[in-house]
Amino acid sequence: MHALPLILGVLAIMAIAFRSYSLFLGRYVAQLDDSRQTPAHRLNDGQNYHPTHKWVLFGHHFAAISGAGPLIGPVLAVQYGYAPGLLWLVLGVCIAGTVQDMLVLWASVRNDGKSLAEMTRRLLGTAAGTAAAVAILFIVIIALSGLGLVVVKALGG
Repeated sequence: MHALPLILGVLAIMAIAFRSYSLFLGRYVAQLDDSRQTPAHRLNDGQNYHPTHKWVLFGHHFAAISGAGPLIGPVLAVQYGYAPGLLWLVLGVCIAGTVQDMLVLWASVRNDGKSLAEMTRRLLGTAAGTAAAVAILFIVIIALSGLGLVVVKALGG
């Protein structure tokens, strides 16, 4: 089987998912409203809150999400062949990644650009906010450790 038809099919699936699924999430789940100002415009201080070109934001977002999740799953799945790895990427991007990335970003924008731990602290109290911050730290440490182990093992180490 040649790769080009497979790549074109995957790109078509992602384009359809981008157009339909993200439209559904934006319109019905997050109820996005273009008339609302973002924290970058409302709280513009030229340092932490600064309106930025959309492609710069895309680059920052892409760098932030290119962590352990998109790497560990396909590395583990590809050990069973290219099809499980490809399915993991397509379904993971279209279903899980879209929802997680979009809705966490939406919640942050609705809460003046605050982090998950800061939102938890404001909504549930200091103890819950501290617990969330510690939990996030441990999750990041575990994810990076797991990423290191999986990649080293996959490379034959």
